[in-house]
Amino acid sequence: MSRQTIGAIVTRTVLLTALAALPVFLFAGAVERVAAQDDQPTVVVLTFKGAVTPVLNQYLDTAIDAALAAGSEAIILQLDTPGGSVEVTKAITQDMLASPVPIIVYVAPTGAQAASAGTFVTLAGHAAAMAPGASIGAASPVSMDGGEIDATMQAKITNILSADIENLAERRGEEATQWAIAAVQDAAAATAAQALDLGVIDIIATDVDDLLAQLDGREVLVRNEARMLRTAGAIQSTLEMTPLQRFLNLIASPTVASILLTLGILGLVVEIRTPGFGFAGIVGIVSLLLAFYGLGQLDANLAGLALMAAALALFIAEAFTPTFGILALGGMIAFVFGAVLLFNTPGLKVPWAAILSLAALLGGLTIFAGSKALAAQRRPPLTGGDALIGLTARAKSAFAAGEEGAVFIQGEWWNAVLTDGAVEANDKVRVTARRGYTLEVEPLEKDKAS
Repeated sequence: MSRQTIGAIVTRTVLLTALAALPVFLFAGAVERVAAQDDQPTVVVLTFKGAVTPVLNQYLDTAIDAALAAGSEAIILQLDTPGGSVEVTKAITQDMLASPVPIIVYVAPTGAQAASAGTFVTLAGHAAAMAPGASIGAASPVSMDGGEIDATMQAKITNILSADIENLAERRGEEATQWAIAAVQDAAAATAAQALDLGVIDIIATDVDDLLAQLDGREVLVRNEARMLRTAGAIQSTLEMTPLQRFLNLIASPTVASILLTLGILGLVVEIRTPGFGFAGIVGIVSLLLAFYGLGQLDANLAGLALMAAALALFIAEAFTPTFGILALGGMIAFVFGAVLLFNTPGLKVPWAAILSLAALLGGLTIFAGSKALAAQRRPPLTGGDALIGLTARAKSAFAAGEEGAVFIQGEWWNAVLTDGAVEANDKVRVTARRGYTLEVEPLEKDKAS
Protein backbone atom coordinates (compact mmCIF):
# COMPACT_ATOMS: atom_id res chain seq x y z
CA MET A 1 0.00 0.00 0.00
CA SER A 2 1.45 3.32 -1.03
CA ARG A 3 2.24 6.17 1.31
CA GLN A 4 -0.40 8.31 -0.46
CA THR A 5 -3.07 5.67 0.18
CA ILE A 6 -2.10 5.34 3.83
CA GLY A 7 -2.10 9.13 4.20
CA ALA A 8 -5.56 9.39 2.63
CA ILE A 9 -6.93 6.73 4.98
CA VAL A 10 -5.47 8.46 8.03
CA THR A 11 -6.79 11.85 6.90
CA ARG A 12 -10.26 10.43 6.28
CA THR A 13 -10.27 8.72 9.67
CA VAL A 14 -9.33 11.94 11.46
CA LEU A 15 -12.01 13.91 9.65
CA LEU A 16 -14.71 11.36 10.41
CA THR A 17 -13.66 11.24 14.06
CA ALA A 18 -13.78 15.02 14.27
CA LEU A 19 -17.22 15.20 12.64
CA ALA A 20 -18.51 12.51 14.98
CA ALA A 21 -17.18 14.38 17.99
CA LEU A 22 -18.50 17.80 16.88
CA PRO A 23 -22.10 17.29 18.13
CA VAL A 24 -20.69 16.25 21.49
CA PHE A 25 -18.73 19.50 21.81
CA LEU A 26 -21.71 21.55 20.64
CA PHE A 27 -24.05 19.79 23.07
CA ALA A 28 -21.59 20.22 25.88
CA GLY A 29 -21.38 23.93 25.16
CA ALA A 30 -25.17 24.24 25.13
CA VAL A 31 -25.43 22.45 28.43
CA GLU A 32 -22.88 24.82 29.94
CA ARG A 33 -24.75 27.82 28.64
CA VAL A 34 -28.07 26.52 29.97
CA ALA A 35 -26.45 25.64 33.25
CA ALA A 36 -24.97 29.11 33.45
CA GLN A 37 -28.39 30.64 32.87
CA ASP A 38 -30.20 28.35 35.29
CA ASP A 39 -29.01 30.56 38.14
CA GLN A 40 -29.87 33.77 36.31
CA PRO A 41 -33.60 34.40 35.79
CA THR A 42 -35.06 36.04 32.70
CA VAL A 43 -38.02 38.38 32.29
CA VAL A 44 -39.93 39.33 29.16
CA VAL A 45 -40.28 43.12 28.80
CA LEU A 46 -43.11 44.68 26.80
CA THR A 47 -43.60 48.35 25.99
CA PHE A 48 -47.04 49.59 25.02
CA LYS A 49 -48.15 53.18 24.44
CA GLY A 50 -51.59 53.99 23.07
CA ALA A 51 -55.25 53.19 23.49
CA VAL A 52 -56.32 49.85 24.93
CA THR A 53 -57.24 47.91 21.79
CA PRO A 54 -57.11 44.30 20.56
CA VAL A 55 -53.47 45.00 19.69
CA LEU A 56 -52.58 45.05 23.40
CA ASN A 57 -54.56 41.86 23.96
CA GLN A 58 -52.68 40.08 21.16
CA TYR A 59 -49.35 41.50 22.32
CA LEU A 60 -49.90 40.17 25.84
CA ASP A 61 -51.00 36.74 24.61
CA THR A 62 -47.83 36.48 22.51
CA ALA A 63 -45.74 37.49 25.53
CA ILE A 64 -47.35 34.85 27.76
CA ASP A 65 -46.57 32.13 25.20
CA ALA A 66 -42.99 33.39 24.80
CA ALA A 67 -42.45 33.57 28.57
CA LEU A 68 -43.75 30.04 29.04
CA ALA A 69 -41.52 28.70 26.28
CA ALA A 70 -38.45 30.42 27.74
CA GLY A 71 -39.27 29.61 31.34
CA SER A 72 -39.19 33.31 32.23
CA GLU A 73 -39.68 34.46 35.77
CA ALA A 74 -42.17 37.20 34.89
CA ILE A 75 -43.55 39.55 32.24
CA ILE A 76 -43.01 43.30 32.64
CA LEU A 77 -45.64 45.38 30.84
CA GLN A 78 -44.49 49.00 30.59
CA LEU A 79 -47.77 50.82 30.00
CA ASP A 80 -48.82 54.33 28.96
CA THR A 81 -52.46 54.52 27.91
CA PRO A 82 -55.35 57.01 27.91
CA GLY A 83 -57.91 54.18 28.06
CA GLY A 84 -60.01 52.32 25.54
CA SER A 85 -62.75 49.81 24.92
CA VAL A 86 -64.52 48.24 27.90
CA GLU A 87 -64.99 44.93 26.06
CA VAL A 88 -61.34 44.68 25.08
CA THR A 89 -60.25 45.62 28.61
CA LYS A 90 -62.41 42.83 30.01
CA ALA A 91 -60.74 40.28 27.72
CA ILE A 92 -57.26 41.56 28.63
CA THR A 93 -57.83 41.42 32.39
CA GLN A 94 -59.25 37.90 32.10
CA ASP A 95 -56.16 36.73 30.21
CA MET A 96 -53.89 38.41 32.75
CA LEU A 97 -55.59 36.78 35.71
CA ALA A 98 -55.42 33.38 33.99
CA SER A 99 -51.75 33.76 33.04
CA PRO A 100 -49.43 31.07 34.46
CA VAL A 101 -46.60 33.62 34.30
CA PRO A 102 -46.67 36.61 36.70
CA ILE A 103 -47.45 39.88 34.88
CA ILE A 104 -46.14 43.07 36.44
CA VAL A 105 -47.72 46.26 35.09
CA TYR A 106 -45.34 49.20 35.19
CA VAL A 107 -46.89 52.61 34.36
CA ALA A 108 -43.91 54.38 32.85
CA PRO A 109 -41.98 56.44 31.89
CA THR A 110 -42.30 59.63 33.93
CA GLY A 111 -45.47 61.45 32.87
CA ALA A 112 -47.15 58.27 31.65
CA GLN A 113 -50.73 57.46 32.59
CA ALA A 114 -52.94 54.45 33.17
CA ALA A 115 -56.23 56.28 32.69
CA SER A 116 -59.70 54.82 32.31
CA ALA A 117 -59.30 51.25 31.00
CA GLY A 118 -55.61 51.42 31.90
CA THR A 119 -56.63 51.46 35.58
CA PHE A 120 -58.28 48.06 35.18
CA VAL A 121 -55.24 46.65 33.38
CA THR A 122 -52.90 47.92 36.10
CA LEU A 123 -55.00 46.46 38.91
CA ALA A 124 -55.18 43.12 37.06
CA GLY A 125 -51.40 42.76 37.24
CA HIS A 126 -49.95 40.28 39.75
CA ALA A 127 -47.94 43.27 40.92
CA ALA A 128 -48.19 46.93 39.92
CA ALA A 129 -45.65 49.72 39.78
CA MET A 130 -45.44 53.31 38.58
CA ALA A 131 -42.68 55.68 37.62
CA PRO A 132 -42.37 58.99 39.52
CA GLY A 133 -44.67 61.54 37.91
CA ALA A 134 -47.03 58.94 36.41
CA SER A 135 -50.79 58.96 37.10
CA ILE A 136 -53.66 56.49 37.31
CA GLY A 137 -57.47 56.63 37.50
CA ALA A 138 -60.46 58.42 35.92
CA ALA A 139 -62.24 55.22 34.91
CA SER A 140 -65.81 56.55 34.62
CA PRO A 141 -68.00 55.21 31.78
CA VAL A 142 -68.97 57.55 28.91
CA SER A 143 -71.77 57.62 26.35
CA MET A 144 -71.18 56.43 22.80
CA ASP A 145 -73.46 59.07 21.31
CA GLY A 146 -71.72 62.08 22.78
CA GLY A 147 -74.58 63.00 25.10
CA GLU A 148 -75.62 62.16 28.62
CA ILE A 149 -76.17 58.49 29.42
CA ASP A 150 -79.69 57.60 30.50
CA ALA A 151 -79.86 57.51 34.30
CA THR A 152 -80.87 53.83 34.45
CA MET A 153 -78.22 52.79 31.95
CA GLN A 154 -75.63 54.98 33.68
CA ALA A 155 -76.33 53.26 36.99
CA LYS A 156 -76.22 49.80 35.37
CA ILE A 157 -72.90 50.37 33.61
CA THR A 158 -71.34 52.08 36.61
CA ASN A 159 -72.40 49.29 38.95
CA ILE A 160 -71.00 46.60 36.65
CA LEU A 161 -67.67 48.39 36.27
CA SER A 162 -67.55 49.11 40.00
CA ALA A 163 -67.99 45.42 40.74
CA ASP A 164 -65.31 44.48 38.21
CA ILE A 165 -62.75 46.92 39.57
CA GLU A 166 -63.60 45.96 43.16
CA ASN A 167 -62.81 42.32 42.33
CA LEU A 168 -59.47 43.39 40.86
CA ALA A 169 -58.52 45.65 43.77
CA GLU A 170 -59.78 43.72 46.82
CA ARG A 171 -56.49 41.80 47.26
CA ARG A 172 -54.76 45.17 47.66
CA GLY A 173 -56.68 46.18 50.76
CA GLU A 174 -59.65 48.27 51.80
CA GLU A 175 -58.20 51.68 50.92
CA ALA A 176 -57.17 50.55 47.45
CA THR A 177 -60.59 49.02 46.87
CA GLN A 178 -62.44 52.16 47.91
CA TRP A 179 -60.24 54.30 45.69
CA ALA A 180 -60.75 51.96 42.73
CA ILE A 181 -64.53 52.19 43.12
CA ALA A 182 -64.25 55.98 43.32
CA ALA A 183 -62.20 55.94 40.10
CA VAL A 184 -65.24 54.46 38.35
CA GLN A 185 -68.00 56.32 40.15
CA ASP A 186 -66.35 59.71 40.65
CA ALA A 187 -63.48 59.67 38.11
CA ALA A 188 -60.95 59.72 40.97
CA ALA A 189 -57.28 59.84 39.96
CA ALA A 190 -53.99 59.50 41.82
CA THR A 191 -50.32 60.27 41.47
CA ALA A 192 -47.70 57.57 41.88
CA ALA A 193 -47.06 58.56 45.51
CA GLN A 194 -50.78 58.64 46.32
CA ALA A 195 -51.34 55.29 44.62
CA LEU A 196 -48.53 53.75 46.67
CA ASP A 197 -49.91 55.15 49.94
CA LEU A 198 -53.36 53.74 49.11
CA GLY A 199 -51.95 50.34 48.19
CA VAL A 200 -53.16 50.63 44.60
CA ILE A 201 -49.61 49.87 43.44
CA ASP A 202 -46.75 48.02 45.11
CA ILE A 203 -43.68 49.89 43.93
CA ILE A 204 -42.45 53.25 42.64
CA ALA A 205 -39.50 52.54 40.34
CA THR A 206 -37.36 54.89 38.28
CA ASP A 207 -36.71 52.31 35.54
CA VAL A 208 -37.01 48.58 34.76
CA ASP A 209 -33.71 47.75 36.50
CA ASP A 210 -34.93 49.47 39.68
CA LEU A 211 -38.27 47.66 39.34
CA LEU A 212 -36.62 44.23 39.05
CA ALA A 213 -34.44 44.95 42.08
CA GLN A 214 -37.45 45.89 44.20
CA LEU A 215 -39.55 42.96 42.96
CA ASP A 216 -36.95 40.40 44.00
CA GLY A 217 -38.21 38.29 46.88
CA ARG A 218 -41.75 39.64 46.63
CA GLU A 219 -44.57 37.09 46.86
CA VAL A 220 -47.40 37.24 44.32
CA LEU A 221 -50.51 35.13 43.76
CA VAL A 222 -50.54 33.34 40.40
CA ARG A 223 -53.73 31.36 39.83
CA ASN A 224 -54.35 31.54 43.59
CA GLU A 225 -50.95 30.04 44.34
CA ALA A 226 -48.21 31.98 46.12
CA ARG A 227 -45.03 32.43 44.11
CA MET A 228 -41.77 34.07 45.12
CA LEU A 229 -40.29 36.33 42.44
CA ARG A 230 -36.58 36.01 41.65
CA THR A 231 -35.83 39.07 39.57
CA ALA A 232 -32.59 40.50 40.94
CA GLY A 233 -30.18 40.82 38.03
CA ALA A 234 -32.64 39.12 35.71
CA ILE A 235 -31.83 39.06 32.01
CA GLN A 236 -34.29 41.32 30.18
CA SER A 237 -35.70 39.82 26.99
CA THR A 238 -37.44 42.61 25.07
CA LEU A 239 -40.44 41.54 22.99
CA GLU A 240 -41.29 44.07 20.30
CA MET A 241 -44.64 44.40 18.62
CA THR A 242 -44.84 43.12 15.06
CA PRO A 243 -44.90 45.71 12.23
CA LEU A 244 -48.63 45.06 11.76
CA GLN A 245 -49.31 45.52 15.47
CA ARG A 246 -47.35 48.78 15.49
CA PHE A 247 -49.30 50.01 12.46
CA LEU A 248 -52.69 49.13 13.97
CA ASN A 249 -51.66 50.72 17.25
CA LEU A 250 -50.56 53.85 15.36
CA ILE A 251 -53.88 54.39 13.61
CA ALA A 252 -55.77 53.96 16.88
CA SER A 253 -54.56 57.44 17.79
CA PRO A 254 -56.81 60.53 17.78
CA THR A 255 -54.42 62.57 15.65
CA VAL A 256 -53.71 59.81 13.12
CA ALA A 257 -57.39 58.85 12.92
CA SER A 258 -58.23 62.51 12.20
CA ILE A 259 -55.63 62.67 9.42
CA LEU A 260 -56.90 59.44 7.87
CA LEU A 261 -60.46 60.73 8.04
CA THR A 262 -59.36 63.92 6.29
CA LEU A 263 -57.52 62.01 3.57
CA GLY A 264 -60.56 59.84 3.08
CA ILE A 265 -62.88 62.83 2.68
CA LEU A 266 -60.47 64.59 0.31
CA GLY A 267 -60.01 61.46 -1.77
CA LEU A 268 -63.75 60.96 -2.17
CA VAL A 269 -64.36 64.65 -2.98
CA VAL A 270 -61.70 64.59 -5.71
CA GLU A 271 -62.89 61.25 -7.09
CA ILE A 272 -66.55 62.26 -7.19
CA ARG A 273 -65.70 65.63 -8.71
CA THR A 274 -63.51 64.03 -11.40
CA PRO A 275 -64.87 60.47 -11.70
CA GLY A 276 -62.89 57.56 -13.03
CA PHE A 277 -62.10 55.57 -9.83
CA GLY A 278 -58.46 56.43 -9.93
CA PHE A 279 -55.78 56.99 -7.36
CA ALA A 280 -57.75 59.55 -5.35
CA GLY A 281 -60.72 57.21 -4.93
CA ILE A 282 -58.55 54.28 -3.82
CA VAL A 283 -56.64 56.42 -1.32
CA GLY A 284 -59.93 57.88 -0.03
CA ILE A 285 -61.61 54.51 0.52
CA VAL A 286 -58.55 52.91 2.15
CA SER A 287 -58.03 55.95 4.40
CA LEU A 288 -61.66 55.95 5.50
CA LEU A 289 -61.59 52.22 6.29
CA LEU A 290 -58.42 52.64 8.36
CA ALA A 291 -59.90 55.69 10.08
CA PHE A 292 -63.06 53.75 10.97
CA TYR A 293 -60.91 50.95 12.42
CA GLY A 294 -58.99 53.43 14.55
CA LEU A 295 -62.16 55.21 15.66
CA GLY A 296 -63.75 51.88 16.51
CA GLN A 297 -60.85 51.02 18.80
CA LEU A 298 -61.14 54.44 20.45
CA ASP A 299 -64.85 53.99 21.16
CA ALA A 300 -65.68 57.03 19.03
CA ASN A 301 -69.23 58.21 19.67
CA LEU A 302 -72.04 58.17 17.13
CA ALA A 303 -72.79 61.90 17.24
CA GLY A 304 -69.21 62.64 16.18
CA LEU A 305 -69.46 60.19 13.29
CA ALA A 306 -72.77 61.74 12.19
CA LEU A 307 -71.20 65.21 12.14
CA MET A 308 -68.27 63.86 10.15
CA ALA A 309 -70.70 62.42 7.60
CA ALA A 310 -72.44 65.81 7.40
CA ALA A 311 -69.06 67.49 6.85
CA LEU A 312 -68.32 65.10 3.98
CA ALA A 313 -71.68 65.86 2.37
CA LEU A 314 -71.13 69.62 2.67
CA PHE A 315 -67.64 69.45 1.17
CA ILE A 316 -68.91 67.41 -1.79
CA ALA A 317 -71.80 69.84 -2.28
CA GLU A 318 -69.35 72.76 -2.31
CA ALA A 319 -67.20 71.02 -4.92
CA PHE A 320 -70.20 70.44 -7.22
CA THR A 321 -72.15 73.64 -6.64
CA PRO A 322 -69.64 76.31 -5.65
CA THR A 323 -71.22 78.73 -3.19
CA PHE A 324 -68.13 80.89 -2.65
CA GLY A 325 -67.30 79.00 0.56
CA ILE A 326 -70.65 78.94 2.37
CA LEU A 327 -71.06 75.14 2.24
CA ALA A 328 -67.33 74.64 2.81
CA LEU A 329 -67.54 76.78 5.97
CA GLY A 330 -70.43 74.65 7.20
CA GLY A 331 -68.37 71.55 6.45
CA MET A 332 -65.42 72.92 8.41
CA ILE A 333 -67.62 73.63 11.43
CA ALA A 334 -69.20 70.17 11.26
CA PHE A 335 -65.74 68.61 10.91
CA VAL A 336 -64.36 70.39 13.99
CA PHE A 337 -67.33 69.56 16.23
CA GLY A 338 -67.46 66.00 14.92
CA ALA A 339 -63.76 65.44 15.55
CA VAL A 340 -64.01 66.84 19.07
CA LEU A 341 -66.97 64.58 19.87
CA LEU A 342 -65.18 61.56 18.39
CA PHE A 343 -62.56 61.79 21.11
CA ASN A 344 -64.83 62.90 23.95
CA THR A 345 -63.52 60.15 26.20
CA PRO A 346 -61.82 60.47 29.59
CA GLY A 347 -58.05 60.23 29.20
CA LEU A 348 -58.02 60.97 25.47
CA LYS A 349 -56.60 64.36 24.62
CA VAL A 350 -58.44 66.17 21.87
CA PRO A 351 -55.81 67.00 19.19
CA TRP A 352 -56.97 70.59 18.71
CA ALA A 353 -54.04 71.68 16.56
CA ALA A 354 -54.47 68.76 14.17
CA ILE A 355 -58.27 69.13 14.00
CA LEU A 356 -58.24 72.87 13.27
CA SER A 357 -55.43 72.55 10.73
CA LEU A 358 -57.12 69.68 8.92
CA ALA A 359 -60.48 71.49 8.89
CA ALA A 360 -58.86 74.57 7.32
CA LEU A 361 -57.05 72.37 4.80
CA LEU A 362 -60.26 70.56 3.84
CA GLY A 363 -62.23 73.79 3.48
CA GLY A 364 -59.50 75.53 1.48
CA LEU A 365 -58.96 72.65 -0.93
CA THR A 366 -62.70 72.19 -1.42
CA ILE A 367 -63.19 75.87 -2.26
CA PHE A 368 -60.18 75.76 -4.60
CA ALA A 369 -61.48 72.63 -6.38
CA GLY A 370 -64.95 74.13 -6.69
CA SER A 371 -63.66 77.41 -8.14
CA LYS A 372 -61.48 75.59 -10.65
CA ALA A 373 -64.38 73.40 -11.68
CA LEU A 374 -66.62 76.44 -12.13
CA ALA A 375 -63.97 78.21 -14.20
CA ALA A 376 -63.58 75.13 -16.38
CA GLN A 377 -67.34 74.99 -16.97
CA ARG A 378 -67.36 78.63 -18.10
CA ARG A 379 -64.34 78.25 -20.37
CA PRO A 380 -65.12 77.73 -24.08
CA PRO A 381 -64.30 74.33 -25.57
CA LEU A 382 -60.68 73.93 -26.60
CA THR A 383 -60.97 70.74 -28.64
CA GLY A 384 -63.36 69.20 -31.16
CA GLY A 385 -65.72 70.91 -33.58
CA ASP A 386 -67.25 73.19 -30.96
CA ALA A 387 -63.83 74.73 -30.38
CA LEU A 388 -64.08 76.28 -33.87
CA ILE A 389 -66.98 78.54 -32.91
CA GLY A 390 -65.87 82.16 -32.81
CA LEU A 391 -62.72 81.54 -34.84
CA THR A 392 -61.92 83.18 -38.18
CA ALA A 393 -61.80 81.17 -41.42
CA ARG A 394 -61.06 82.02 -45.08
CA ALA A 395 -63.53 81.33 -47.91
CA LYS A 396 -62.33 79.01 -50.68
CA SER A 397 -64.55 80.59 -53.32
CA ALA A 398 -67.34 83.14 -53.68
CA PHE A 399 -70.78 82.25 -52.28
CA ALA A 400 -73.77 84.14 -50.90
CA ALA A 401 -76.20 83.83 -47.96
CA GLY A 402 -78.01 80.50 -47.97
CA GLU A 403 -75.49 78.96 -50.34
CA GLU A 404 -72.98 76.28 -49.44
CA GLY A 405 -69.30 76.80 -49.89
CA ALA A 406 -66.03 75.80 -48.29
CA VAL A 407 -63.80 77.49 -45.77
CA PHE A 408 -60.27 76.85 -44.59
CA ILE A 409 -59.70 76.84 -40.82
CA GLN A 410 -56.93 75.42 -38.63
CA GLY A 411 -55.38 73.51 -41.52
CA GLU A 412 -58.65 71.85 -42.61
CA TRP A 413 -61.33 72.45 -45.29
CA TRP A 414 -64.90 72.51 -43.93
CA ASN A 415 -68.27 72.76 -45.66
CA ALA A 416 -69.86 76.08 -44.78
CA VAL A 417 -73.15 77.95 -45.11
CA LEU A 418 -73.17 81.75 -45.18
CA THR A 419 -75.88 83.18 -42.90
CA ASP A 420 -75.79 86.74 -44.25
CA GLY A 421 -74.42 88.79 -47.16
CA ALA A 422 -71.91 87.43 -49.65
CA VAL A 423 -68.18 86.75 -49.75
CA GLU A 424 -65.50 86.44 -52.38
CA ALA A 425 -62.68 83.95 -52.53
CA ASN A 426 -60.16 84.42 -49.68
CA ASP A 427 -62.53 86.70 -47.74
CA LYS A 428 -62.50 86.24 -43.99
CA VAL A 429 -65.55 84.80 -42.26
CA ARG A 430 -66.34 84.05 -38.61
CA VAL A 431 -67.74 80.68 -37.47
CA THR A 432 -71.01 81.15 -35.55
CA ALA A 433 -72.27 77.57 -35.21
CA ARG A 434 -71.71 73.99 -36.25
CA ARG A 435 -74.21 71.47 -37.62
CA GLY A 436 -72.57 68.11 -38.05
CA TYR A 437 -69.80 68.55 -40.59
CA THR A 438 -71.07 71.95 -41.78
CA LEU A 439 -70.12 75.28 -40.28
CA GLU A 440 -72.34 78.32 -40.19
CA VAL A 441 -70.34 81.44 -40.96
CA GLU A 442 -70.86 85.19 -41.29
CA PRO A 443 -68.74 87.67 -43.32
CA LEU A 444 -66.07 89.89 -41.81
CA GLU A 445 -64.45 92.93 -43.38
CA LYS A 446 -62.26 91.93 -46.27
CA ASP A 447 -58.62 91.50 -45.51
CA LYS A 448 -57.12 94.72 -46.84
CA ALA A 449 -53.80 93.06 -47.32
CA SER A 450 -55.18 90.29 -49.51
